[in-house]
Amino acid sequence: MENNKIKDKGYTPENEIKIPPIYRIPPPVIQSINWLYNFFFPWWILYFAMAYLGYLFIQINPQIMLNFDFKLIALIWLKNFFFLFLFAGGIHWWLYIRKKQTLDYKYYAKWPTENNSKFLFKNQVKDNMFWSIVSGCTIWTIFEAYVLCKQATGGVTVYFWSEQPIYLFLCMILMPFIGGVHFYIIHRFLHIPIIYKIAHQLHHRNINTGPWSGISMHPIEHILYFSMIALWAFIPADPFIVVLTGIWFGIGPAQSHAGFNKLVLFKTKTLELADHFHHLHHKHFELNYGNIYAPIDPIFKTFHNGKTFPRKK
Repeated sequence: MENNKIKDKGYTPENEIKIPPIYRIPPPVIQSINWLYNFFFPWWILYFAMAYLGYLFIQINPQIMLNFDFKLIALIWLKNFFFLFLFAGGIHWWLYIRKKQTLDYKYYAKWPTENNSKFLFKNQVKDNMFWSIVSGCTIWTIFEAYVLCKQATGGVTVYFWSEQPIYLFLCMILMPFIGGVHFYIIHRFLHIPIIYKIAHQLHHRNINTGPWSGISMHPIEHILYFSMIALWAFIPADPFIVVLTGIWFGIGPAQSHAGFNKLVLFKTKTLELADHFHHLHHKHFELNYGNIYAPIDPIFKTFHNGKTFPRKK
């Protein structure tokens, strides 16, 4: 098994991080198709499945969508909490409680912090769960409930897949890339010193991240982060795409912050797991503000490829 781990320091991938081929001019067709396939599969199968099941769940009683009230918020909160607990909790249970692959492919060769006063309850995992569930899941839910209610009451045009399949497909596929630009903008704002001190430092307490670190944020950061869902309050879409956007932003970070570069399957097979690009941001703070699939960092010379630090301006 390939495991480029230095004793006591953790795993470092051998390959440097590269800008996706879709951004080359002209983009190489075969390489671009291969990259897109690897970006969306296999993890997006799970995201699509959760979004579709969530969509069916909220359609049990469509009348609830007509009022932006406690019933609607409670219904959607339960849906979001269920999928967050299932996904983040499942990864945590497998890798951190069962420790099924010990420290293999773990970026840091140590487990989450316990008995540390900088975390609530002096426990990193409990702290992360608190902020993810109490603040993160709630603010995610409020944005999603507002948009779904606006769609249900005619406040924004709703397109159906039978009417506009190409448009909706493009909305669905482009959503993570548009979200990557949104994330870069708010992330740079969160690194303004006074904003960082007030809000963003809470997320950055997690250097040795785990799945529950993904949306462990201050409420101010949650409002900025989940505001991406509000895009669909102004742009025609379908309720499924609204739910999928919530899944991507609410649950996707559990994967990207999982702390393990790879998930070991059947002893010899591995699956890409945590995002090395974003791990470097948690490690070094002032670089890799965005995402590799929406590569804005190279423009501002804050891109770290995992091997060479960017040159300072």
